[in-house]
This record gives sequence, C-alpha cells and structure tokens, in this order.
Amino acid sequence: MDQPKKAAQAPNPTALTVHKQSRLLEVAFDDGSSFSLPFEFLRVYSPSAEVRGHGAGQEVLQTGKRNVQLDALEPVGNYAVQPHFSDGHDTGIYAWDYLYWLGANQSELWEDYLQRLEAAGHTRETGRDTDMTPPQGGHGCGHQH
Repeated sequence: MDQPKKAAQAPNPTALTVHKQSRLLEVAFDDGSSFSLPFEFLRVYSPSAEVRGHGAGQEVLQTGKRNVQLDALEPVGNYAVQPHFSDGHDTGIYAWDYLYWLGANQSELWEDYLQRLEAAGHTRETGRDTDMTPPQGGHGCGHQH
C-alpha cells in the first residue's frame, strides 16, 4: 500500500505522547483523530531511504524489530519528527501527513507487513535484525570493555 503522493492538507498534530512502557507513540490531530502507533510499526514503516529504497521495488523488509525502543523523538521544523530507535536507526523523518497516513491505514499496513514477513520465512522475532544483545555478564565480542 503506497502512501498517496499529496492528499488534501492533512490535519495538524495537537499532541505527541511517548509511552515507553507500552512502546507506543500516541498522536492526536486537530480533526479529532488519535492514533496509538507501536514503536515496531513506526520502525518497519520508516520513511527513510534505508527502509523504503530509492524507488518502487527497492524496499527493504525490516525483521526482528518486535522489541525496538524509541530512545528520542526530535522535532524537525514545524512539519515532522525524527525518531531515534534503540537499534541505531535514526534517519527517518516522519512528516505530520505521513504519521496521519500511518495511523489511518495502520491495520492494513500491519497485516501487509506480517504477510511479507511470513512470505520471507520470518516471524516477528527472527531475521537478520534480531536483537543480538549478549547475555548479562559478557559482551560477546571477545574484548574486555
């Protein structure tokens, strides 16, 4: 499902609330709509070139993002925010209209993502991006830190 090129003026956000415990970004808009967007959902639908590619068919399926955290959320002018995720991804700039589009299409987009994961032979916990944090007490790389 492609984001529309430019629809009518999207509503403006009136509130952004980061819920770290439940891993949700709540976004309220001036048209009365409100969306609770999971960090994982935001991460796998990042508008960055790293995720979306530079053209149709160049998208990179994001795997192993189930436990991703939102470490920071920075404003970008008056039109967007730039999340910093715990996996190091911080190049996506989420314009207000893109956040609104994500919220309005969340169920369809999520189902599409799950189907693409399954088709690629992954679950939400598997894949090349699976959390590789070493167990407590060691760093796993062989070096002393």
